[in-house]
Amino acid sequence: MFEITQLPSGVRVATAEMAHMESVSVGVWVGVGGRYEPARLSGASHFIEHLLFKGTARRSAKQISQTVEGIGGYLNAFTSEETTCYYAKASHEHLDTLLDVLTDMYLHPRFAAPDINKERGVIKEELLMYRDQPDHYVHELLTETLWPEHPLGRSLTGTAKTLDAMDRRALLDFKRKKYVSANTVVAVAGHCRHDDLVSRVEQMLTMPRNGQSPTFAPVHEQQRAPRLRFFTKTCEQSHLAIGVRGYSRHDARRYALKVLSVILGENMSSRLFQVIRERHGLAYSIQSSTSYFADTGALLISAGLDTKRLHRALALILVELRKAAKQPPSAVELQRAKDYAIGQMRLGLESTANRMMWIGEHLLAYGSIQLPEEVEKRIAAVTPEEVQATASDLFRNNRLSVAVISPSKDERGINALLSF
Repeated sequence: MFEITQLPSGVRVATAEMAHMESVSVGVWVGVGGRYEPARLSGASHFIEHLLFKGTARRSAKQISQTVEGIGGYLNAFTSEETTCYYAKASHEHLDTLLDVLTDMYLHPRFAAPDINKERGVIKEELLMYRDQPDHYVHELLTETLWPEHPLGRSLTGTAKTLDAMDRRALLDFKRKKYVSANTVVAVAGHCRHDDLVSRVEQMLTMPRNGQSPTFAPVHEQQRAPRLRFFTKTCEQSHLAIGVRGYSRHDARRYALKVLSVILGENMSSRLFQVIRERHGLAYSIQSSTSYFADTGALLISAGLDTKRLHRALALILVELRKAAKQPPSAVELQRAKDYAIGQMRLGLESTANRMMWIGEHLLAYGSIQLPEEVEKRIAAVTPEEVQATASDLFRNNRLSVAVISPSKDERGINALLSF
C-alpha cells in the first residue's frame, strides 16, 4: 500500500498508489512548526508558509496560483505545532506541474522585502480575525492554559510584537536551518507509480545532504489543580473549551483514548451530545476530539452556549466525565464507538488528499507509515476496562484546564465548578 524511498540527499519520498483514482495529491512536508520556535520568533513557521506563496525566481504569486488553478487544481498549505505542509491536488495527468510548482516554492522563494512587509500586515489581520471569532479564540486560550510558558501554548500566528520584530534575515535564517533535506518529506497519493515519482522528485527537488530533524523543548508539567482562563467579551454566546492533558502519539493508550473520545462527543450518538443537546437543550452542538504531540497530548471538549446555561452545561459535562471514570462502557456502546472510529478512518482514506496527509504525518511523526489495518486492529482490541482506566487516569484535577469566552464576568462561579 505504501512505499518509501530515501534519496541520496536525505529527502524521503513516500507514495500510496491508487490507480483507480483520477486525481493525485502531492504534499511537500517539513518537520517544523510552532513548538520549534524561540519566543522572539513566535509565528515564524506560519510567516514562512505565507511567504512561499508570494513568488519565486520563476513565478510571481499570481503565476503560482494560476499554474495550478489553470489545470483545475487546488493549492494550499498549513502550519501546525510540529509540521508544515504545502500541498496540491489535480488530475494525475498534471502530476509534473504540481511537483514543479511545489518544489519551486520550497526551494526558491523570493522573500522580497516588500512582500514580507505586506504579508506581515496580512497575518496581523488574520490574528485579529481569529480574535473576533470566539469559537476559535477560545481554543487559543485553552492551549495557553494547557501548556503555559511553553512553545506549545503559543499561538501559531505569533503576536503583533513578534511579527514586527521578524525581518528578512531572521526569516531566511530560520528557513535555512529548518528546511533541510533530512527534515523533508514528499508524500503523494493517487494515480501514480512510486519508481517514476522518485525519479521526478530527485530531478526537481535538488537539495544538498544536510541538516537533521530539529529538537524542541519537552513539556515538564507541574499542574496541581484545575486551571481556568476566563475572558470577558461582548458576544452572543458563551464559548467553552475544556482540555484534559492526555498522552503522546507514542503512548499505546491513545487507542483507548480515541474510543473514549468517540463515546463522549465525536458524533450525535455520543453521551455529551445526548445529554447536553438532546436531553437538556443547552447547546446546538458539542464535540470532543484528541490531539497528540511527540511528548504530550490532550482530550478536548468544546461547545457554544447561552450564557445563562453555561454553569449548568459545564456541571453536566463534568458529571459525564466522572461517570466515564467510574464505570466501563457497555459492550454495545463500546462496539458502536469502535465501528464509528474505524468507519470514519476508512471513509477518510478514500480521498487521495487524506491518504497523502496520512503518509506525511506518519513519516515525520514516527519515521515509518503505520498501516490503517494495524490501527483498526488496535482500536478493535480496546476493552471496556481500558476505556475506564484511561478515563480514570485522565479525569483528575491536576490535568484539567478550562477556557471560557463570555459576556458574563462570573469567573468565580465557573471556577467553583472545576473539580473531578
